Amino acid sequence: MSSHREAPEISKDPVADNTDVYAFVSPDKPDTVTIITNYVPAEAPAGGPNFYEFGDDVLYSIYIDNDGDGLADIAYEFRFQNRLVNPNTFLYNTGPITSLGDSHWNKRQVYSVARVDGTDATHAKIAKKGGKGPSRHAPAAHGHGHSHAHGHGHGHAHGPKAKVKQLAKGLTCPPCNIGPRSTPNYAALAAEAVHSLPSGERVFAGQRNDPFFVDLGSIFDLADLRPFQNLHLIPTAAAPGVDALQTLNIHAIAIQIPISKLTRDGSVPKDAASAKAVLGVWGAASRRKVRIGHGAHGGRAESGPWVQVSRLGNPLFNEVIVPLGKKDRWNALYPNDDKQFLPYVQHPELAKLLPALYPKVFPNLEGLTAAREDLVAIFLTGLPSGIVTGFQNNTGKVLADMLRLNVAIPPAASPNVLGVVGGDLAGYPNGRRLVDDVTTIAIRAVAGVTYPLVNKSYKPDAAASLVTQGITPLASRTQAAFPYVANPHGGYQSPSATE
Repeated sequence: MSSHREAPEISKDPVADNTDVYAFVSPDKPDTVTIITNYVPAEAPAGGPNFYEFGDDVLYSIYIDNDGDGLADIAYEFRFQNRLVNPNTFLYNTGPITSLGDSHWNKRQVYSVARVDGTDATHAKIAKKGGKGPSRHAPAAHGHGHSHAHGHGHGHAHGPKAKVKQLAKGLTCPPCNIGPRSTPNYAALAAEAVHSLPSGERVFAGQRNDPFFVDLGSIFDLADLRPFQNLHLIPTAAAPGVDALQTLNIHAIAIQIPISKLTRDGSVPKDAASAKAVLGVWGAASRRKVRIGHGAHGGRAESGPWVQVSRLGNPLFNEVIVPLGKKDRWNALYPNDDKQFLPYVQHPELAKLLPALYPKVFPNLEGLTAAREDLVAIFLTGLPSGIVTGFQNNTGKVLADMLRLNVAIPPAASPNVLGVVGGDLAGYPNGRRLVDDVTTIAIRAVAGVTYPLVNKSYKPDAAASLVTQGITPLASRTQAAFPYVANPHGGYQSPSATE
């Protein structure tokens, strides 16, 4: 959770595992949107000698749909490359790293950023009724036994009339946070790794403190919510929640984009009721279709089109809604194909488990057999106008799992971690902020709190609006300025959770 190791195949491929996606109007720059996609789940801070990094054979994509068809109209693509200064030492660094150009830093990563615009800005072939999208095979030679198509616009397959523009290359990631001797001023290194692009965006890519807070241990122990475990079928004394990710790191790609560069007509909408104000956002990771290892030399060769291996829009969708046997398939699809998962949204398994695991606590939920159109709106279409006063994030009839962000709703001065459910229209499911308690929001929604939005005669169980995972995240998980995700835990300082 939200999507850490959520599917069988991607759990074996952490550098391509899209764990969380965040999209929100930037609180200190409200004419921009910030999108953050996280990868490489559950990084132990003391991760040497081979510290964590992005995959140099993975294509990382951030997609934006601004016309509601479940296909990307805009894509930002990130490619990473390793640079080894001295191959004859086992060390990640040979002395203190005081700048991103420090010669003591032995193994580093640089990256390029490209923007794709078009009626289908996704990178792989899209099967459409009555026709097929284009596909290109253009492998190019690459050093150290690799064979990649590295240049943007080469080896990519985009939809018709897609335009690919490289925005920057050779941007440097910060090193991992090793400790006070190796990275004595980590905050300065991280600040140096925030890059302003000539095209108007700001980007950051590197290790961060994992901002997602969740009691993994309790939730996957038969949905045992510690504050309510005295009411569980197998009861124990109630207790506070335990944040399983509190001392762990993640790798984040963050981009801050002027709103005018994202809307369909280049405007900055001020009317929250306008369809132009709503953006669909998701992240993805892809690998080449063909990968061959050279065992004797430790190298590899790759060719063919990009194949999507991971994606994420709404938190918890693949984790909790999609059944185990279809999770890998879901990861390979684009949101416009999500209609096939509609039955699992209309009749979620968790809604059946809660009354069984908490006897007599959810009697109204147990009797609710109608299709959950409230959850369909939250996950697949967005909420239409008239459901919640002053709010809508509807993208039309196409059923697609995307974060839906209404950019005309300004940031909240005092965010409520329960988002729209808590009366804060700037929070989830209106995009997703770092502070939003999406686990509690999702559990309450499935438990019936949101069903009166579509059926006013339904009365949710009293427990539905009280159920919680019982976690208050530390303020140190986030920071006030871009990239908003806080500096990572240091390897030397680990396992302290208070740094």
